[in-house]
Amino acid sequence: MPENQVPWTNVEHYLANRLATSYRLSDAAAPLVSYEVEDGKRLCLYVELGPRESAAHPSHEQVRVEEIRHRGLRMARLSTSVPGVERDFHDLLNSVADRMLVHGRPFDRALVETLEAWESLLRRRRGLDPRERTGLLGELAALGSVAGRLGWAEAVRCWHGPHREEHDFALPDLDVEVKTTTGEEPRHTVHGLGQLTPTGSRPLWLVSLGLTRAGSGGTTLTEYVEEVRARIGDEAPESSSLFERALRRTGWVEDRHDDERWRMRRAALALLVTPSFPRLGTDNLPPQVRQRVHDVRYEIDLSGLVAPQDVPAPLSAIRLP
Repeated sequence: MPENQVPWTNVEHYLANRLATSYRLSDAAAPLVSYEVEDGKRLCLYVELGPRESAAHPSHEQVRVEEIRHRGLRMARLSTSVPGVERDFHDLLNSVADRMLVHGRPFDRALVETLEAWESLLRRRRGLDPRERTGLLGELAALGSVAGRLGWAEAVRCWHGPHREEHDFALPDLDVEVKTTTGEEPRHTVHGLGQLTPTGSRPLWLVSLGLTRAGSGGTTLTEYVEEVRARIGDEAPESSSLFERALRRTGWVEDRHDDERWRMRRAALALLVTPSFPRLGTDNLPPQVRQRVHDVRYEIDLSGLVAPQDVPAPLSAIRLP
């Protein structure tokens, strides 16, 4: 086994005997990366953070990342609160460490890539669930609107949703989060404190989409993927491979038997995330509260809110066929 990974047999010994231990995985001169068995029962990966680094916030409730002080250092701690998965989580920690120490990835990217790889393995068999399918349809509708103003090549480059970034789109001057619901009211689930937190001074816009079943009209997800694929092939063929990679990252599987047809229930609602916006974020919770709040998932109700007159042009034409 590589020196930067910990053998399971060693870990199993400490767990069985309720013993704590620590393995330094990084070189002595490098920032600290250590694998630890805490209290003889919890597996963790500790990663020393640089001056400008912050702890990643994964979209998985089962994976916890905390920014803490450990051994006098500012560190990220990667752990899970799910019981009985020690063997599998051990492999995940080793994978994250390998991406950092062998392939030179920063911690946040190493974690995202590892989670995506595991998800991809599972999704090859099951595809997307119903909520993920409508969510992808909403993002593709937004992609089409962005392309109408910026062109397909730039739109595909700006589409970050499949890459598990904090926001779905990073346009040149603003960020965009797309939320899609099939309910009658514009209520949406928000995952984590970062999803509706603006990045620095960049404006963040939330786009709310409501879909309803369309009978014989509307479009299926498969049809819309084909339409977007064809548009990119015609107008920006050099971006086709980037689009296909992004599409695969979402977990989408080609489905020729897709018969769920959708149309817009109402016009898309674009809202600027301001200090008075209904949200929880890393920037509007006291530090002593934020450090103790984990695995946040909450619902927002946008009923009665009206889009401002100055909606950015790339967000002004979001629609489905």
